[in-house]
Amino acid sequence: MAANTPRLLLVDDDPSLLRLLTLRLEGEGYQVISADSAEAALPLLTKNSVDVVLSDLRMPGLDGMSLFDEVAKRYPGLPVVLMTAHGSIPEAVAATQRGVFGFLTKPLNNTELRDILQRAVCQSVPEQASWREDIITRSARMTELLEQSYRVAQRDVSILITGASGTGKELLARAIHKASPRSAKPFVAINCGALPEHLLESELFGHSKGAFTGAVAEHNGLFREADGGTLFLDEIGDMPVSLQVKLLRALQERQIRPVGSAKSIAINVRVLSATHRDLQQAMQDGSFREDLYYRLNVVNLQLPNLEQRPEDIPLLARHVLAQSAQRHQVDVNRFSDDAMQLLATAKWPGNVRQLVNVIEQCVALTHSPVIGAAQVEQALSQDSRYWPSLTEARDQFERQYLIRVLQMTEGNVTRAAELAGRNRTDFYKLLKKHELTAAQVTEQQDEQD
Repeated sequence: MAANTPRLLLVDDDPSLLRLLTLRLEGEGYQVISADSAEAALPLLTKNSVDVVLSDLRMPGLDGMSLFDEVAKRYPGLPVVLMTAHGSIPEAVAATQRGVFGFLTKPLNNTELRDILQRAVCQSVPEQASWREDIITRSARMTELLEQSYRVAQRDVSILITGASGTGKELLARAIHKASPRSAKPFVAINCGALPEHLLESELFGHSKGAFTGAVAEHNGLFREADGGTLFLDEIGDMPVSLQVKLLRALQERQIRPVGSAKSIAINVRVLSATHRDLQQAMQDGSFREDLYYRLNVVNLQLPNLEQRPEDIPLLARHVLAQSAQRHQVDVNRFSDDAMQLLATAKWPGNVRQLVNVIEQCVALTHSPVIGAAQVEQALSQDSRYWPSLTEARDQFERQYLIRVLQMTEGNVTRAAELAGRNRTDFYKLLKKHELTAAQVTEQQDEQD
């Protein structure tokens, strides 16, 4: 059986129908596990990972709704489709409001059965290994990345995680820590672009009492806090060059020296780092040290953008919806088909982080158990001005500033550098970082004029 063959648990108390449906569904390409009662079905779920449950509603003992309640409690991402010869509109409405994925009336229409099962499989949240249980995916590209992540997690090497903002770099770093021999020890994370240089140095390496104004007590720092475990340096590309030198020394010597102290302290920490920047370009323009790059980048893991794993959008949407509804204690349990289609085809420049934000808006504003297309469209419209991270905002401002100052000086780099308070060499490095030239900016201005 192919690895990507969808697996289905079929439950019906009619033996002849059970055999007939099994043959039909296997002909449609499903791997079918069958049970003649809800009581027999539940143990099968503990032994087998399935993508969807198709169950009769009316059965002796536990009925289909009771089976759904147990499945929802034990396997919250697993879709359940119910079928009955005694179906009615009130029953269907009640079932879907409680979170049942779909409702079919016997005799089953082949087209309706095929369509609803395909949609259910697409939106099923697969069971994950415990180390990566927070990473929701069925993407072949992500699965390959996770297999590689698990292998390198077992080896005590430095890993550089790259990818656009919002793709889940810290989530992957946490998963690697959980899969590693250091999992029982602390995982400590810091954003290297969120603090000024002197505070970042103190936060990483610690400081002694009286080392600077306000240092009223000794501070251990994150290297010592993560002792025996993992230190995650997010947005490592934003670390000032002078501090990169001290980080490199700490990694080479496996020792740190707190600010204001003359004593070095041994450290036992695995370092994972991440960035959305192009560090190859940063090394060329002198804003990132080459020796530090190779020390951190023993293994590189590249996270794909959300648009590169579109098959994961329904999974992520349902997962985030369930989490948000539980957190806010509201009765919202699914998206309409049109709403899910909008989510699946939308542009996501902010990646998973933006998708989470849109769904949070939908949950906060809905008055119905089902989120409709209009609510998703409204949230997407409101989110079109996606709020950038601090690093993204700084880069955007810096690029626009360079364009503006070149326009003011009509492309004269010497005068532009003087206005910006930089020497010509630094100014040229900034232009190269943002892929700008004086000629390009002045040409664009002439075209606009």
